[in-house]
Amino acid sequence: MTIAEYNICVDEFADRLYRFALKTLNRSDSANDVVQDTFERLWIKRETVNYEKVKSYLFTTAYHAAIDVIRKNKKVADFDSVNPNAHSTTKGYSDLQEILHEALKRLPEIQRSVILLRDYEGYSYQEIEEITGLNESQVKVYIYRARLTLKEYIKTPEAVI
Repeated sequence: MTIAEYNICVDEFADRLYRFALKTLNRSDSANDVVQDTFERLWIKRETVNYEKVKSYLFTTAYHAAIDVIRKNKKVADFDSVNPNAHSTTKGYSDLQEILHEALKRLPEIQRSVILLRDYEGYSYQEIEEITGLNESQVKVYIYRARLTLKEYIKTPEAVI
């Protein structure tokens, strides 16, 4: 990969990597660190990384860096201990995006990652398989379970609207 191609990668993927890391970690400073670390690793390996496969390399690296941050901070999401009634609305509050972000925070790290890759970033099951190292059936199961959990958290449209 040339320096010009590297610069194109930074311009093209920095924002998307940041959004992915931010939704995964829920902290902007940690997301910035993950993005910076990802591009640093790409710079170090620029001679061996194929430019056509740089997108997969970047998201795989960002995914692993985010998991490292989560493990380092020992943040464990325990969704079973959440009281859904404490986070539901009864006064007609309609900021669906805020409700979805809150629901995403409650998911276990692997479910949150695959949902973000599939539904927010638009990756195929095969691409998610490459990024996370899971097999395709595991990816589908985690996405299915995450969607069920999100559906249960949101409950009904009347609670959201």
